[in-house]
Amino acid sequence: MQALQVLSLTLLSVLAANAQNIRPGKCPQPPVQADFDVDKYLGKWYGIKKIPNSFQKGECSTATYSQKSPGVVGVLNRELRAENIASSTTGYAKPKDSSEPAKLEVTFSEGSPPSPYWVLSSDYEGHSLVYSCTEIDAYIKEFAWIMSRKNTLSEEKLEELQDVLTSNGINIDGMTLTKQNQELCAVMPEWA
Repeated sequence: MQALQVLSLTLLSVLAANAQNIRPGKCPQPPVQADFDVDKYLGKWYGIKKIPNSFQKGECSTATYSQKSPGVVGVLNRELRAENIASSTTGYAKPKDSSEPAKLEVTFSEGSPPSPYWVLSSDYEGHSLVYSCTEIDAYIKEFAWIMSRKNTLSEEKLEELQDVLTSNGINIDGMTLTKQNQELCAVMPEWA
C-alpha cells in the first residue's frame, strides 16, 4: 500500500510540473449536452481557451473529428509549437455508454487508458465546451476546452461558457487563450 502511495505522489508531482490542473477532491459531475448528435459535431474546431495541459502547449490548435467507423470518431489534433514547428496527434473517441453519447472516451496511443471527453455544450455550428476529469487517489486532474468553428469567439460567449464551468465547480483560474491569429497560423501546413 505504501508503495502505491509513493507512486501516486510521484505521478502527481510529475503532472504538476507539467502545468496540469491537479487539485485535491473528487471530479465534478457537470451535466452534458442533451440529445448530443455526434454527426453534427464532426468537422474542424479551433481551440479558443483551455485549462493548460502538458500535451497541448502550442498555438493555432485545432481538433478535427471524423467518422472512423460506426460508433467511433477519428480525432486529429494539430498545433503550432515553438519555432513554428507543426505538431499533430491522432486518436479515436467513442461513447463509454451509448445511452450518454456526449460522454466520450478518447484514446491517443494503444495501451494507454482512455480519457474522459465530455461535451457539456455545443450548438454544432459555433461553439463547443468540453470537460475532462480523472481521479488519481485523493486528487483530480482536470481539463477544459472552449472551441469554435471559427478562429474567434465573442467575449460574451466565452463568459457564458466559463460560467457553465464555474457553476459546476470547475476551477477556471488558470484558463489561457490560444493564439489563433492568421499571420501566426498561416505557417501551419494542412498536412500536419
